[in-house]
Amino acid sequence: MDNLSHALAGLAAGEILHRLLPAESDPRAASTRHRLLLVTAALAGNFPDLDLVLTPLLPAPLGYLLHHRGHTHTLLYALPQMLLLAAAMLLAWPGARRQLTASRVSRTGFLFALALGFGLHLAMDYLNSYGLHPFHPFDAGWLYGDMVFILEPMFWIALGAPLAMTISSRRWRLLWLSLLLAVPLYFTVKSFLSWYALAVLYAVAAFGALAQLGTGPRGCKGLAAGITMLCVFVGVQAAASRQAGQVVRAAMQMRAEPGVVHDVALTAFPSHPVCWVFAAIESSEGKDEYRLARGVVSLAPDHLPAAACPQALNILSGSAGREAVVFVDDTRGSLKKLRETQAQDCFFDAWLRFARMPLLEEGVASDLRFRSSARGNFTEMDLSDFRSSPCPENVPQWRHPRADLLNLKTLSDGNDFQ
Repeated sequence: MDNLSHALAGLAAGEILHRLLPAESDPRAASTRHRLLLVTAALAGNFPDLDLVLTPLLPAPLGYLLHHRGHTHTLLYALPQMLLLAAAMLLAWPGARRQLTASRVSRTGFLFALALGFGLHLAMDYLNSYGLHPFHPFDAGWLYGDMVFILEPMFWIALGAPLAMTISSRRWRLLWLSLLLAVPLYFTVKSFLSWYALAVLYAVAAFGALAQLGTGPRGCKGLAAGITMLCVFVGVQAAASRQAGQVVRAAMQMRAEPGVVHDVALTAFPSHPVCWVFAAIESSEGKDEYRLARGVVSLAPDHLPAAACPQALNILSGSAGREAVVFVDDTRGSLKKLRETQAQDCFFDAWLRFARMPLLEEGVASDLRFRSSARGNFTEMDLSDFRSSPCPENVPQWRHPRADLLNLKTLSDGNDFQ
């Protein structure tokens, strides 16, 4: 998820913690504890993304692909990160040190804020199709939620509106609410969001803000309402994702020369459970080939066909039909070539520890999930650039997402290039 969503989730957790914990007798101590819990949860909610400093350990694009959402996004390594963040805050904030020394309740809240911040970060990152592996080193496999767009306005609105109502200054409160309402409106005008989605977002904002209004310094009704609406939203997205996957698999089987569908990766349109971009991979028994497909699926084609999904993120061009599923890419690759290159090229093997939809064309590897990325396909790697290079060190041992195609039954079945 984007860092604004992570920050808002942390702020909401810190605000709720402060309101639920027993009040401090001293108003100054209460203010310090309030700020401490807000800052701690917000920083903890973003801290794992500091893994970007690890990307120079491997040549591009491997550094980003294998170290982002890597070790810092695991339950085991959350513990030393929590200690590091706590130490840094206590060193830099004398007032926080005094508050934690004097108040057992503050110490309890501080520990909960750290744990909630890191836990929320992992849970939120799981929701989209990029993936993470939170149980490493016990399980190095990737987990994909395929539910929520990586920049999801619903998180900004559902959390931001009730949080705005906790601001004591009327001027700052109105400014924050104005920004919250203006940003999704801008994205709607630019065709990233549908007008229907905008209406739902505004309704969520109004409900959360009004529920929090007048609750007093200890009330959490609006914040609880925002979290509840987010849970409902994620549940709807999860159900829609499963249905979209089934629709795509059925459409794959209706095409000429159907095969075994190994995986369908789904990317939601923001705040729109009807529209999805998909990438799918299949292979045919007894044939030296696998097949990659990409397109758009609509779950309500009679009312909103795939071609009518929000245009700024719609990968279709010139399609005016009313189909539920429209294919954009249909690419075939050689299984023999894929396996031989993986066995012989240590850079390609490292890259395959990330790739969920691997495509190898004329010596260039790319993951079909990200062909339409705003910054180009950041997964592209020209194998000829590393032809004379020694095998890379510091390669995380994530399980190959396409071990099924590579005939790798377990991680240890892979080649050791070191």
